Amino acid sequence: MPDLGLSGQVAVVTGASSGLGQACALTLGLAGAAVVVNHLPRSADAAAEVVTRIEDGGGRALAVAADISREDEVEALFARAVDRFGTVHILVNNAGVQDGTRFQDMSLTQWQRVLDINLTGQFLCARAAVREFLRRGMQPELSCALGKIICMSSVHQIIPWAFETNYAASKGGVMLLMQSLAQELAPNRIRVNAVAPGAIRTPINRPAWETPQALKALLELIPYGRIGEPADVAQAVAWLASDLSDYMIGTTLFIDGGMALYPSFRGHG
Repeated sequence: MPDLGLSGQVAVVTGASSGLGQACALTLGLAGAAVVVNHLPRSADAAAEVVTRIEDGGGRALAVAADISREDEVEALFARAVDRFGTVHILVNNAGVQDGTRFQDMSLTQWQRVLDINLTGQFLCARAAVREFLRRGMQPELSCALGKIICMSSVHQIIPWAFETNYAASKGGVMLLMQSLAQELAPNRIRVNAVAPGAIRTPINRPAWETPQALKALLELIPYGRIGEPADVAQAVAWLASDLSDYMIGTTLFIDGGMALYPSFRGHG
């Protein structure tokens, strides 16, 4: 990996015990950042393995259990990060869930759970990060920016998704949360951006790729002809966390193999 200049910086990655969060944590650790590996209590063993892999690579890491939909637990997460590493420079707002069904069958509990984690959780973590950035002040020897926030969105911030209305609504909300924060915080030299993955080979969407038939149907939606890997997203996140992207504000990077280009129109335009 090229030198991204992240040595000496501290990153909090939410939902980092598996999937995209795990890939982001490992990539940032490899790039020299100290990484706070957020996880749910039931994922303690998986989070500990991520910490071990980062430390085995010569990095520093800390696993912290917290439900990012709960204000008190988010505050405790950031307090642990500051207590261990002194501050936070990077937030990867990754944690998210899906819980879809036919709209008429969707319970308020299903709706609220997805919004609480995918959207309110990003608000709570971003707020805690911004407060820490402002408390710390600039460290120009480490970064041009006061702080960096990368929000995990989805191609479904722009592509409607039947039977997943709660998820699509949450990601549409993430898009405007990110853009509004970017507009407000840019004068403070806080950079806020997002990545929008398409179909990635992670546990959350295993049914879409685990059989040859499912994978064939999925690839019809991807002009580039392959499913994405977690590293495809993690490398983009690491770049957004670095000063190589210092003039990028309020932008969403689509990491989707062209899925957002409406491939069903090929040959029918």
